[in-house]
Amino acid sequence: MTEALTVRAVTPADYDAWRPLWDGYNRFYGRFDATALPEPITRITWSRFFDGYEPMHAQVAERGGRLLGLVHFIYHRHTLLDGPICYLQDLFTAEDARGQGVGRALIEAVYAHAKASNSARVYWHTHESNHTAMRLYDDVAVKPGFVMYRQDV
Repeated sequence: MTEALTVRAVTPADYDAWRPLWDGYNRFYGRFDATALPEPITRITWSRFFDGYEPMHAQVAERGGRLLGLVHFIYHRHTLLDGPICYLQDLFTAEDARGQGVGRALIEAVYAHAKASNSARVYWHTHESNHTAMRLYDDVAVKPGFVMYRQDV
């Protein structure tokens, strides 16, 4: 029998197991070399998960003592809601664990965290070429039709 999948908040002791997942996520989006994602950004990101003044959170999916996936999410204000809104910023599953419900479990854990935090909505973006993930997303959320624009300043 396969051990149960557990989703939990990261702890400082998880860094060495979290880091390959983080690197895999950034490699997937082409942000792996030092010019695309400087090491200080990774260190700052990791430290924010443990800073009570930061609205940033991280959870991991674990089975048999091995981390199989990560999710990072942020709470912020919204002009149309009285409570916070939750932005699911990063979601990644180890390649050999895909198709085993890890991504779904991580998303559902964010939903539960958001509900417990009095957030009325969770939202996220993905790249238009990420068809595999979008099959899951179409099953667990509604696609509202908005298009994202951005400009670096």
